[in-house]
Amino acid sequence: MAERQEQAAPDAVLTRIGQVVMLHHGGDREEARRRFLELWAEMGEGGDPLHRCTLAHYLADTQDDPGDELAWDLRALSAAEELADGRPGADPATVRGFYPSLHLNLAADYLKLGRREAARAHLTRARGAAGTLADDGYGTAVRAAISRLELRLLRDAAPDGDAWGPPRQRPVD
Repeated sequence: MAERQEQAAPDAVLTRIGQVVMLHHGGDREEARRRFLELWAEMGEGGDPLHRCTLAHYLADTQDDPGDELAWDLRALSAAEELADGRPGADPATVRGFYPSLHLNLAADYLKLGRREAARAHLTRARGAAGTLADDGYGTAVRAAISRLELRLLRDAAPDGDAWGPPRQRPVD
């Protein structure tokens, strides 16, 4: 019985992360980053993988430097992979649900850094993992963001910036 109550009890660390997410969404990016970093220092690299994944995922969004954002998103992916490798009590379906967003963020990070091939690779992984998402607001939003980034990559790849038509022929001299 005590074990069932413990499982039903709210996760204090995830609650704290959620509070800082609300602060960030409220517009106080600097304070959110400071508080996220405090939480990270408390839990450390050896903390619970679910906590590290969640915290690193949100901490990436508070970074000013694209390289720092990439580093935090890579930490989030690494922690998710630890979860997928068998964290006791981890729900495999929940863990699989992390991958579309994680790979989408990595694709965006790599694109910001001009690493188009890495961006494409993570975008392909995000699209492949998107089938695990429910048909709810979150799933719809992530799939739409994947589509937007795919279009951006296509548009940016076209010589004339037009993703919908063939490249224009250059006039022959």
